[in-house]
Amino acid sequence: MQFIDLKTQYRKYQAAIDDRMRRVLDHGQFVMGPEIAEIENALATYVGVKHAITVASGTDSLEIALRAFGIGPGDEVITVPFTWISTAEAISLVGATPVFVDIEPDTFNIDVDQLAAAITPRTRAIMPVSLFGQMPDYDRINAIAAEHHLPVIEDAAQSLGATQHGKQSGGVTTIGSTSFFPAKPLGCYGDGGALFTSDDTLAETCRVIRNHGGEKRHHHTLVGMNGRFDTLQAAVLLAKLPHFAEESAARNRIGARYSELLNGVCVTPTVAPDNTHVYAQYTIRVPNRDQLGERLKAKGIPSAVYYPKCLHEQPVYAHLNLARGTFPQSECAAAEVISLPMHPFLEEKDLINITSNVKQALHAP
Repeated sequence: MQFIDLKTQYRKYQAAIDDRMRRVLDHGQFVMGPEIAEIENALATYVGVKHAITVASGTDSLEIALRAFGIGPGDEVITVPFTWISTAEAISLVGATPVFVDIEPDTFNIDVDQLAAAITPRTRAIMPVSLFGQMPDYDRINAIAAEHHLPVIEDAAQSLGATQHGKQSGGVTTIGSTSFFPAKPLGCYGDGGALFTSDDTLAETCRVIRNHGGEKRHHHTLVGMNGRFDTLQAAVLLAKLPHFAEESAARNRIGARYSELLNGVCVTPTVAPDNTHVYAQYTIRVPNRDQLGERLKAKGIPSAVYYPKCLHEQPVYAHLNLARGTFPQSECAAAEVISLPMHPFLEEKDLINITSNVKQALHAP
């Protein structure tokens, strides 16, 4: 059993993927070839924004967004401690300081009730994470941000395809960022990412930064980076994107079925009102997480832990002096979460097998 079944996906779309990649090999424009503009237009339409700017990775997309706002040393950016390192890493890479706000225990997303208290005169942006495949309450987040004249950067690395009030993840804030890492809901066959915005000036600034700060060849107006998306990876996305809405719906359906089968067995994911969920990871909470993982492994069922240690507990952020107990909900989640196999091609028999083994493992002495 595959934790994320990319092989089945490739077999289903093999003709289109191979054809798209072969076209790139034929024309030879491996950097910023015509597929880049094509996928950017398609992604912008899908998300419902004016501009999509593809970049080399999801981490680069966050850093480029921060750079585009001129955020740097002495500035603070608010985010959460229960996420992958890239979220805070991008803040540190521009010289700013991450300021953490605890999460809600049910959605794993930022506790908006604690957001305003974290804002200081040094705050320059708010960067919530749409963790595991659904969005936090962006109506409230955007309202707080507007009151303090702050941009909101959605880290939508795991939630592309999810919606809130019918609006697509990536398109509900000042700028949205996502990742096309192969395991993401919409993944390429390497690293990649994108930014989404309807702000013309901001979009142009992001485009300049991703290409060494150059508005045109040999004319550099900003300190930029080599953050371009590979044309071959754009070709892969162009073959996959027509199937993405169907895959997102399948993820939503499979996640709901998982929760039905595990009702009363463990703590299952909560889907917030007016949200859809793409379950980049189907994540449950159990007190004996490691034991469950070992028992599932013995039955041939893979699992994974996202994330066993909070960011404020990582050695790289020891200088922030945030003792254990500072963010109790994040720390509790880090000790209890475990993710089960999740992809659009799981069948009912797979779900029955997985959940039956979860029940047996949790009830065994």
